[in-house]
Amino acid sequence: MTEEVTRPQSHGIVTPARIGLGRTGASLPTRAVLDFALDHARARDAVHRPLDVGQVEGQLLGLGFSTLRVTSQAADRQAYLARPDLGARLSASSRDGLSSLGVAPDLAIVLADGLSSQALDHAPYVLQDLKALQADHGWHLAPVVIASQARVALGDEIGACLGASMVLVLIGERPGMSSPDSLGAYLTWQPKIGRTNAERNCVSNIRPQGLPPEAAARTLLWLLQEARRQERTGIGLKDLSGLKTIGPFTALP
Repeated sequence: MTEEVTRPQSHGIVTPARIGLGRTGASLPTRAVLDFALDHARARDAVHRPLDVGQVEGQLLGLGFSTLRVTSQAADRQAYLARPDLGARLSASSRDGLSSLGVAPDLAIVLADGLSSQALDHAPYVLQDLKALQADHGWHLAPVVIASQARVALGDEIGACLGASMVLVLIGERPGMSSPDSLGAYLTWQPKIGRTNAERNCVSNIRPQGLPPEAAARTLLWLLQEARRQERTGIGLKDLSGLKTIGPFTALP
């Protein structure tokens, strides 16, 4: 009879990675196998869970944001997963609706389901702090656009249709085995169809167990203001928002 070896207990765990799981003979302990199966199921569920647009709208209205709804050219989840290119372009009706607004804002904010609509549960906490752009800095913000079956690049077309100087896309990232609700933020200066990822700034893993939403909001506020000042994003705009927390350089004796 083989005795099951349990996972070592530690009060200094700093990673949810599957290390030090123990073993039963040549196999993993039953608990580790069950945990893996559960996390895999959660990741699959996150990908397929539909976005509750009404719930998101209600949260944003409570924060004082007006909203707009758009959809991509992916008609359903199956098409979205099979054809990433369709998720990067607006449906004809959505494109016509946005183009007719003529708002030309400083910033367009897009909430997109991406590969995990569950991740948008964290978005209101980020947006709550971003309201400072409007209240304290006089930025003109477009209504928040809620996009279904959306990829990151859909924000480029949304921003172009609105005539926005910048677009910020908050989107559900690809679920991991320990993070089915990770939110990503992508900032692009002068959005237009054809922008590349090298022309964006990204803040990723926004969630309570990763980068807390309030910390993400501080980073995004810095990036937004610097992008406006320098008139660029992407590889030309380095995130130096954390330098002030490091302190001045002191030469070694």
